[in-house]
Amino acid sequence: MHSHTSRRTFVKGLAIGGLFGGLGLWRTPIWAITGPGEPQVLAGHDFDLFIGESPVNFTGTPRTAMTINGGIPGPLLRWREGDTVTLRVRNRLKDSTSIHWHGILLPANMDGVPGLSFKGIEPGGMYVYQFTVRQNGTYWYHSHSGFQEQSGVYGPLIIDARDPEPFQYDRDYVVMLSDWTDEDPVGLMKTLKKQSDYYNFNKRTVGDFIHDVSEKGWGPTVADRTMWAEMKMNPTDLADVGGATYTYLLNGQTPDMNWTGVFRPGEKLRLRFINGSAMTYFDVRIPGLKMTVVAADGLHVKPVSVDEFRIAVAETFDVIVEPTEAAYTLFAQAMDRTGYARGTLAVKAGLVAPLPPLDPRPLVSMDDMGMGGMDHGGMAGMDHSNMAMGDMPGMQSHPATETDNPLVDMQAMSTSPKLDDPGMGLRNNGRRVLTYSDLRSTFEDPDGREPGRTLELHLTGHMEKFAWSFNGVKFSDAEPLRLTYGERLRIVLVNDTMMMHPIHLHGLWSDLEDENGQFMVRKHTIDMPPGSRRSYRVTADALGRWAYHCHLLYHMEMGMFREVRVEE
Repeated sequence: MHSHTSRRTFVKGLAIGGLFGGLGLWRTPIWAITGPGEPQVLAGHDFDLFIGESPVNFTGTPRTAMTINGGIPGPLLRWREGDTVTLRVRNRLKDSTSIHWHGILLPANMDGVPGLSFKGIEPGGMYVYQFTVRQNGTYWYHSHSGFQEQSGVYGPLIIDARDPEPFQYDRDYVVMLSDWTDEDPVGLMKTLKKQSDYYNFNKRTVGDFIHDVSEKGWGPTVADRTMWAEMKMNPTDLADVGGATYTYLLNGQTPDMNWTGVFRPGEKLRLRFINGSAMTYFDVRIPGLKMTVVAADGLHVKPVSVDEFRIAVAETFDVIVEPTEAAYTLFAQAMDRTGYARGTLAVKAGLVAPLPPLDPRPLVSMDDMGMGGMDHGGMAGMDHSNMAMGDMPGMQSHPATETDNPLVDMQAMSTSPKLDDPGMGLRNNGRRVLTYSDLRSTFEDPDGREPGRTLELHLTGHMEKFAWSFNGVKFSDAEPLRLTYGERLRIVLVNDTMMMHPIHLHGLWSDLEDENGQFMVRKHTIDMPPGSRRSYRVTADALGRWAYHCHLLYHMEMGMFREVRVEE
């Protein structure tokens, strides 16, 4: 095992009434019963955080990371619903920095987005965040400055509920997933701009061609290859960045470190999964153990039992598990199957359970991208900078800004919500996989009004140029989206790219609808698979300037970002 100089001194064996006994919590905190491997915990309402540099070694090669209070992840912050929290954040870096409290309702000047909500925290400077906590659940926090999030500036955040929650458990663990690269993230970005598929080492081979011919026939196979070649895309390009450069971490630990959550036989465990990665979707399962999903993005949902779930970047899911064996593997494989994060649940430290093999690597199909039903003849005559005909019956329409646009390399022709689709690589795999259609908030639509207007936005990109945008207009050229304070509007997103995009609106909740416009679930991050058209309602109940963006870090930095202004 490599030495990891950034590892914190873990909180071990905290007794009830010990470190946390004087906090005046409303009831005995279950989470005070901890085991080995717990992160540094900062609880209460007054916090001091510092962002600096620390030596790390995740791969056998020493590197310098950016860290919060010296650790990756940063400390686990525990707040209480209803408290006013004060967080003093000091900058020990040579560059400006920031902290954004992801999914937290707060005044705009506390949101932590340089250029929108404040100026940023200058080197040697300090910013005081102070606001009243108006929610509970599982969240996280991270830098919103440059590529600092990729370099280690992120951490988990738990808000304890004022009222009893609608489920019981005996022990509580955060499972924070993330991705680390030894490369300088700025250099990685430049590599993607030069060659967007640089990290895709899984392109199809002659052997794949022969296999497809034997299965589908010569004509369809050649037509399919020709279509992909004409689009200058690759069906194995599920993720822009993968295991060729990434090491996948679970609570800041590599797979060989085997983070372990200890339990006593007969206990119910609450596992709080947070995807704090820069670019990686994870497919999560615990072989041999059912998971009951009880919360999504911090808010309670009607319980649903699953074997597996896909967690998009920035999403959180809380699950309850009831282990009966001595050890289980927490297995989080990257969506492109180039690696995995791994941990163990066990009755004592040092135990391991079998590690499942990686699933086969999925392929993106024409159907996935909303291109189903097209034949090669139709493709050959098309202008691929404008791949959909908005005036064709039953076809998806598109904004004029996408037409003849050098930043748009495709448009979905036929879209649908895909709410009951587990996603590429998870269909018909013999496991019960969570879908968005399974998610139902335990409460009715909190607003209840019909939206007064609809705003449709298309997620657009050019794979070869590694350019990303809304409606074919990158952030630097885009006008703010203006909302009137108090209004209820419907946002419709259409994914015109072959990539998945987790879309996050700061400061406001996103109330996802079903195909019939009925409220389903309240979230802070809405995942958008290729070829999907999804709608959600937003109540503009927070004045100010807010960020609205894809939470894939390199997509956001390359233009898939808008400013939302909520004005009187």
